[in-house]
Amino acid sequence: MNQTTKTKTMMNDKIEIPLSKVKITFILTGAVIFIGLSIFLIIRPELLLSSLFSNKSILRIIGIAAVIYFGSYPIFIARKLFDKKAGLTIDENGIMDNSGYTSVGIIEWQDITGIRRVKAASNKILVIQTDVPDKYIGRAKYFISKRAMKENLKSYGSPLVITSKALKIKFNELENLIKTEFEKRK
Repeated sequence: MNQTTKTKTMMNDKIEIPLSKVKITFILTGAVIFIGLSIFLIIRPELLLSSLFSNKSILRIIGIAAVIYFGSYPIFIARKLFDKKAGLTIDENGIMDNSGYTSVGIIEWQDITGIRRVKAASNKILVIQTDVPDKYIGRAKYFISKRAMKENLKSYGSPLVITSKALKIKFNELENLIKTEFEKRK
C-alpha cells in the first residue's frame, strides 16, 4: 500500500480522503500574494508601466477587477484550513466533494454520465459529466461559486470538476479511484 492510499479510510464501502492542510496553506499563500499584487496595481500603477501597459488607469482597472473577482478566494481557502470534514467522500450515494469553493453537496451516481480528465494549463482536472448541470449550479451557495460553475460548464461541458490540489492524494490515484467507483455503480 503506497503513502497516498494510507490517507483513505474505508468503512462500509465508504471512502474518505482528507484535506491536505499543507497544500491548502500553499494555495492560500499564492492567493494572498495575488491579491496583494492586485492592490499594488491599484495603489502604485506607475511602478509597473511598460510598453505593454502605458496607461496608469488601465493598470488600476485591472487591479480593481482582480480584487473584486478574486478577493473572496482567500476567505474560502482559509476556511478549508479549519474544516474537519473529509475533503472527498465516495459512497453508495455518490461523490461528496468538500475540497473547493464549488462544493455543492453530493453528486449522485445516477446524475453522472461520464468522467474524463482535462488538462488546463498545468492543472489536471476531473470533469464529472452530468445531464443535469442546472441542478448542481442551483445548489451553489455563493455568487462566486455559481459563477465558477457556469464557467466550468462553458469550458469543460460540466459544472462539476474535481482536482487533487487540496486533497491528500495524487491526481492519478484520485482519477483511478473515482473511475473505478463509477464503473461499479453504472
